[in-house]
Amino acid sequence: LPAAVLLKDTKLMDVKLGQLGSWLAMRDFTPGGIMGAMQRGYNRYYNKYINVRKGGLGGISMVLAGYVVLSYMWSYSHV
Repeated sequence: LPAAVLLKDTKLMDVKLGQLGSWLAMRDFTPGGIMGAMQRGYNRYYNKYINVRKGGLGGISMVLAGYVVLSYMWSYSHV
């Protein structure tokens, strides 16, 4: 059972292809779990690209590029 605990704490990039099904089964897909994952992702993005001592245009340009792609997809339903 300790291997299952270790697999639950493993990051997606470190999961082997054969373990992917059992790793996904251990994820929390409740609304609270999804919101928690989104919050962790936002905090990681914010601390890496926005909340830095010597910032650049990298973080802001990624947000703008994401907005452009989403607005293009919303405008053209055939995409």
